[in-house]
Amino acid sequence: MRMKTSAFLLFLNIALFNNLFGQVPLVFDVENRTATGCNTAAGNTNTTNTYLPDPFSFTNGGRVATFDDWTCRRNQIKSDIEQYEIGPKPPKPSNVTATYSGGRLTVTVVENGQTLTLTSNVTMPSGTGPFPVVIGMNAPSGQLGASLFSGVIQIPFNHDQVVSYGGGSGSINANDPYFKLYPSTNIGKYSAWSWGISRLIDGIEIVKSQMNADPKRICVTGCSYAGKMALFGGAFDERVALTIAQESGGGGINSWRTSQAFTTRTGTNIEKIDNTNYSWFKSSMKNLNPNTLPHDHHELIAMIAPRAFLALGNPGFEWLGDESGYKSCMAAVEVWKAMGVEDRFGFDFTGGMTIVRLHPLKITQVQRSSTNS
Repeated sequence: MRMKTSAFLLFLNIALFNNLFGQVPLVFDVENRTATGCNTAAGNTNTTNTYLPDPFSFTNGGRVATFDDWTCRRNQIKSDIEQYEIGPKPPKPSNVTATYSGGRLTVTVVENGQTLTLTSNVTMPSGTGPFPVVIGMNAPSGQLGASLFSGVIQIPFNHDQVVSYGGGSGSINANDPYFKLYPSTNIGKYSAWSWGISRLIDGIEIVKSQMNADPKRICVTGCSYAGKMALFGGAFDERVALTIAQESGGGGINSWRTSQAFTTRTGTNIEKIDNTNYSWFKSSMKNLNPNTLPHDHHELIAMIAPRAFLALGNPGFEWLGDESGYKSCMAAVEVWKAMGVEDRFGFDFTGGMTIVRLHPLKITQVQRSSTNS
């Protein structure tokens, strides 16, 4: 599977961004930045392209020339993913409140006359803070060991409080709390879960003084289906400083094209666009040809740039399709390189142990064990 590298190299040689590390923000203070006069309409599926789409190319054929241009391009990618994969993520509701008491964070959202409540038991570190925050998908630190987040507030995102995990492929439960606020069921669960992660971040911002939390140092992490959840959550909310996608496989870091090409070449069955879970994604996605999509998942990863990203694979699990994930990461990192911040991008596809440490004064320090060096 060849990747479209010539456009990347041309872009880098021209050095259009011309930004130093210190000039590119570490994180942003809004959920999703927009650009004035920017066309963010989704692309079409009229063209077959077996190469990974160029993340620097606008839908109309123009090219990213400035950092502000990337804001526009990022929103085009967002529209593509919403159109073809997960459905629209609603904007922040006007009525979001939060309390922190007795070690519990409670976020209340009122929309369309309905109420949704998120509750999380918070694990607080010792000291006075302000502390970084890790949001673990359905567990305080995801599936990474809690000791790896020393000095960090740990908050679980209990995703069933938004939409339930259960039900299997193609199953949407209209009685889930999210669908009381937004009755349409023409979405995948990753749209609703991403919305829920953002509302939890809203709550952290509201009670940051009571929690001694630093909302500029928020990490999201999860594993497997929850690794996909963390990836979508970090990609769709620019207040997340560090996204850790652990063993996310097909529908996560893996590009649909490279996964299909891997199965075609090797006969190995891995998670692809034709056999993933169609309650996680829109059911209509099952009928799509990955080679006609105007986007792919190296661009989902790239939506995180210039913020920090870490991908963790596991070659012992064939279903994950780590070759596809590696190729997707190699394409995505070119966006960080163009911004001059490639050291905010990390990956480990060797298995074993990767140690991730968050320090109150830094986004992340990554230290690998000797077996993985």
